[in-house]
Amino acid sequence: MNASDELLTHATRIDDARAPGGDPDGAIHTTGILPSQELERQVKVTKEIRFLEPIQDDQYQPASLDLRLGPAAYRVRASFLPGKDATVEMKLKDLAMHKMDISEGAVLERGCVYIVPLLEGLSLRKRTSAMGNPKSSTGRLDIFTRLITDYGTEFDRVREGYSGPLYAEVSPRTFSVLVRKGSRLNQIRIRRGKPSSSDEAMKRLQQEHQVVASISRNDIRDGVPVSVDVLGDRSGGIIGYKARSHAGLIDIDKVRHYDVLDYWEPVHAPRRGGLVLDPADFYILASREAVNVPPTHAAEMIAYDTLVGEFRVHYAGFFDPGFGHPEAGGEGSRAVLEVRSFEVPFVIEHGQVVGRLAYERLIAPPARLYGSGVKPSYQRQGIALSRHFKPLPTADTR
Repeated sequence: MNASDELLTHATRIDDARAPGGDPDGAIHTTGILPSQELERQVKVTKEIRFLEPIQDDQYQPASLDLRLGPAAYRVRASFLPGKDATVEMKLKDLAMHKMDISEGAVLERGCVYIVPLLEGLSLRKRTSAMGNPKSSTGRLDIFTRLITDYGTEFDRVREGYSGPLYAEVSPRTFSVLVRKGSRLNQIRIRRGKPSSSDEAMKRLQQEHQVVASISRNDIRDGVPVSVDVLGDRSGGIIGYKARSHAGLIDIDKVRHYDVLDYWEPVHAPRRGGLVLDPADFYILASREAVNVPPTHAAEMIAYDTLVGEFRVHYAGFFDPGFGHPEAGGEGSRAVLEVRSFEVPFVIEHGQVVGRLAYERLIAPPARLYGSGVKPSYQRQGIALSRHFKPLPTADTR
């Protein structure tokens, strides 16, 4: 039996299954997020994921697929959504200022907005939709990146049955970045059906797996709360980093290349009270609690809630199955928080709830977990900058 036949056999098993919610771990469901092996099937068998160049093996993540920039980028006057009556290409005719060839590399300037056609596209079947998000390393560089589709009325949301190209809106906020064809700034998750993700289901998950340490069932409302650590070791130690203004260029494809202190200032625990966020600055902080994503689920950080303060937390909100999970060697992993205040300075207190994690079931456990196989950049992380920077002894970047 060849690889395609194996994928088709596996898919038939899933399509024929009728497993109700609440089944034991490892059960196959008819609704939920697609794991890596199902994404591979969509590429090789059903052709629901299309591509201009062959998909690389390392694009497959446990519950998502990395997307690649195409060979051209358009500098545009303003961000936009095409709306239900227009394609992205139609809008570009009015809004594009300049077309750039990025095949061999080009700079995306801080403060500018670009639209980049991606090498991947979709031809989704009935009951199948998708959502986009920046990759973790993208969010930690403060690169505001969103997925756009033809006739789209929402960013990062791909409607059921969509067939067409995909585009990335890219706006570097802090650092200018060097990108090229094939660079990976965002990722996509694909969902079959409309699985429920109720608070009761998350309360059960918390009881069984302690998905967020030290949180009680009664704290769960519209997701599992996550709070911020601004005390650290309580002795004025480093609790995070603040991006330096007017720092140098960052090549998005270089790993462990740049010196941290050329781009970041350490943030120390305040002597008393909370940490004052300046709206002109971008911060990397960490959650107070360890986060755990069981192999049967994926999670997403809800990025912004006006009820907890005038700031945005976590641009890159996807947490893969296995993140922080003991089976994948991730026990003790904390969520890294990419924080920017809006409009006015804001005092953020130790233990303040800054976001909520929404957990969603997979249709089946992934073929491999986050943290298994190739060593990931952020498993068992504490305060972790993006993978582009050399590790510092004072930062837990294991």
